[in-house]
Amino acid sequence: MPGADQLLRRSPLQWLSERRAAKRLTVLAYHSIDDPATFARHLDHLAAHTAPVSLTQVEAAALAHTPLPARAVLVTFDDADRSLVEHGIPLLGARGIPAAAFVVAGLVGTDKSFWWDEVTALMERGLRPSRQPGGTPQELVRALKQVPDPERRAAIDELRAAAGGPVRSPGRQPSADDLRALAANGIAIGSHSWSHPCLDMCDDEALADELTRSRAALGEILGNPPTAIAYPNGDQDARVIAAAKRAGYSIGFLFDHRAGPLDPPDAMAISRVRVNSDTNPDRFATIVSGLHPTIHHARGRS
Repeated sequence: MPGADQLLRRSPLQWLSERRAAKRLTVLAYHSIDDPATFARHLDHLAAHTAPVSLTQVEAAALAHTPLPARAVLVTFDDADRSLVEHGIPLLGARGIPAAAFVVAGLVGTDKSFWWDEVTALMERGLRPSRQPGGTPQELVRALKQVPDPERRAAIDELRAAAGGPVRSPGRQPSADDLRALAANGIAIGSHSWSHPCLDMCDDEALADELTRSRAALGEILGNPPTAIAYPNGDQDARVIAAAKRAGYSIGFLFDHRAGPLDPPDAMAISRVRVNSDTNPDRFATIVSGLHPTIHHARGRS
């Protein structure tokens, strides 16, 4: 019996959404490529049914109103997982599909964990910060994204002190050479901040530091500082956008599970739709068409 995703893909709503998609820019937001075989099927779908575009093309559309083709799709990745080097370069390259990777610059070439992975690992040892004593690791991570950033950092420091030190990443973070390899193979590099806080929870000094340090560090690696940023967790406000512009960014990406117009009205707030490398092909088709995001938001989900 067909599943819900398969039925939705076969429905008249999908046909209507595909027609409407001709006038939309769909920016896909992945994190890693954990399922290369399914990800390859995603790319085959894009090659057959959409017009893959580059970060440069999207920037030109947003800033200079250079027209994008109908059914334009930009593939992006947050955090620059090393699977992009292993799987992304060959799979995207074989199909001639450009992409962009947004990098947490302070982790490049280190064995540091992403802070949410570290919190999860420390809580699995039975540790709890005094101000957030209850709940699951996932609930604590969500809570820490919603408090002022100094409070988040204090909670993590408290957990580290109780554990006798930080939790290191089981797999190394991307190196400078990895980033140069991505850029050389059609995967543009953008910023994802210095350490991946929620930028709207940072004070002015920390906000400026997160934005400028990341851009400067990536510029040293690549030869030119990036002009694109994906806001960590998608969180931004007028203060964050103003700070990003001052830091030298000219285009910014959200994480709101929406598609946008081919001519983005706000270069610093371009929508993206969320997708995983193991998303089944039927659901992927409805994500690309815009049907899945439409239903998602109609149900009141964020």
